[in-house]
Amino acid sequence: MKDSAKGMEEGLHPEPHYDDPKAIQGEILGTHNTNTQRGLSSRHIQFLALGGCIGTGLFVGSGAALSTVGPAPLLMGYIAMSTVVYFIMNMLGEMTTYLPVRGVSVPYFINRFTEPSLGFAVGYNYWYSFSMLLASEVTAAGLVIEYWPSSISVGVWIAIILVGERYIQSPNTLVTFSYQIVAVILFLNIVAVSWYGEAEFWFASLKIIAIVGLIILGIVLFFGGGPGHDRLGFRYWQRPGAFVEPYLVPNVNTGRFLAFWTALIKSGFSFIFSPELITTAAGEAVAPRRNIPKATNRFIYRLFAFYVLGSLVIGVTVAYNDKSLLQGVASGSSGAGASPFVIGIQNAGIAGLNHVINAAILISAFSSGNSWVYAGSRTLYSMACEGQAPKFFTRCNKNGVPYNAVLITWSIGLLSFLNLSASGSTVFYWFTNITTIGGFVSWVLVGVAYLRFRGALQFHGLLESRPFKTPFQPYGTYYAMGFISLLAITNGYTVFFPGSFTASDFLVSYIVFVIFFVLYFGHKFYYKTPWMIKVSEIDIFSGKEEIDRLEEEDIEPQPRNWLERVWWWIA
Repeated sequence: MKDSAKGMEEGLHPEPHYDDPKAIQGEILGTHNTNTQRGLSSRHIQFLALGGCIGTGLFVGSGAALSTVGPAPLLMGYIAMSTVVYFIMNMLGEMTTYLPVRGVSVPYFINRFTEPSLGFAVGYNYWYSFSMLLASEVTAAGLVIEYWPSSISVGVWIAIILVGERYIQSPNTLVTFSYQIVAVILFLNIVAVSWYGEAEFWFASLKIIAIVGLIILGIVLFFGGGPGHDRLGFRYWQRPGAFVEPYLVPNVNTGRFLAFWTALIKSGFSFIFSPELITTAAGEAVAPRRNIPKATNRFIYRLFAFYVLGSLVIGVTVAYNDKSLLQGVASGSSGAGASPFVIGIQNAGIAGLNHVINAAILISAFSSGNSWVYAGSRTLYSMACEGQAPKFFTRCNKNGVPYNAVLITWSIGLLSFLNLSASGSTVFYWFTNITTIGGFVSWVLVGVAYLRFRGALQFHGLLESRPFKTPFQPYGTYYAMGFISLLAITNGYTVFFPGSFTASDFLVSYIVFVIFFVLYFGHKFYYKTPWMIKVSEIDIFSGKEEIDRLEEEDIEPQPRNWLERVWWWIA
């Protein structure tokens, strides 16, 4: 990474001297044409994060999990993973509220509170994961679009999704309507961040309306409010059952535990990297000390409600052995097989609504992909500011958008054209596994950074005066780190069962570890960085003065009437 070192010398920061922790941790405050701008409000940040995580993982990917393990493990997996995300979000919320400097990112905190080589490895892990998440969402969108009969190749749909071509006419008016609503991913990430934030707010609003509507519909069908007045209740939990049995082993109890563990691993894709979106947006947030805690608290509870209730609805409305579901998962076919929500609506005999939900899922994929381009580009920008990526990624346009970082991140979405030579479901599986495990590795190191952040504050007697405190710490961090470590290590455990091993499955499950350690040890041995910055030398002050000043100048607006109170509670 000699170019990286050169970028450090010629760019925003001088060549670091690793015996000087302040040189290592230099603050991300760009000059000239390298400044981002604060244009994201509280509602933008909240809905950006929610919009990023309410994507195809829940709407589409949950179908494969349901058919593999059954409704009970699916629900338990989402509940258990929600508890982990709660603590990950709280860790990031505390660190981000303390130092929401321009260009902040999760790798920035790891670099500053642990040591540079970990920050370097985690940074590139985040960047390629965000980029692959874009490809994953585009791939899923291609599958969803093919629900509407058409002779158009999936490659054409991918091109439309990535480039936003509006002149290719769709065979279905709903698809055309979706194209006209959903703004071009690349365009939204090049213009001012306030435009991006506003667009994501409305996209996320549509997704939230869709998931709330589906939850309400599931409750109605549960009590027999469908067209046929057929009371579903927990019918599918009784026949064919709450668990897929036998699962992997003859012993029932062991099989049920393994089903739960599998569901837990699969649920990771739905949640992965969603807490990071709030941290990534903090450097471009208005009044960050006020808005980040608000966004953190509201995000956690809404995410829990949407995913837990959503997974319950899936298990109520669709049997794990539903023919359409099994056919879709087994063959990688598109359409109804791509989403358990669409299958459930069709099974209930509700005409036309399946097309509306399919359109909502399509918008969901666009929106999530949009968020991942934003997150990936800002991560690359942050690393370039720290001298860990080429200098030209710090260049911003007049609206404060790091356009080179946006372009290179967006271009990774072209990997979705792998659909032209392999089954779309297989490609989707590759992307989801790689990004999920990459996220698990990153979350463990978020915990390490948070513990050292707390240690540095305690060393200076500032632990109790931090601007945002969350409950159950540091014990929640130990719990999350232990849980995630086990998930990361065992994510590919099924390949070790007799007759289950394939080289491709093994590589997809564990290649992330190889990539991470190559990046980590390569950087460490090349730059001879310290194994860990001493707690007493961790810099917790650089950049804080500016943030303290912003906090002092911030005047929190007060609601003028009950309508504003309701709106501010929502957003």
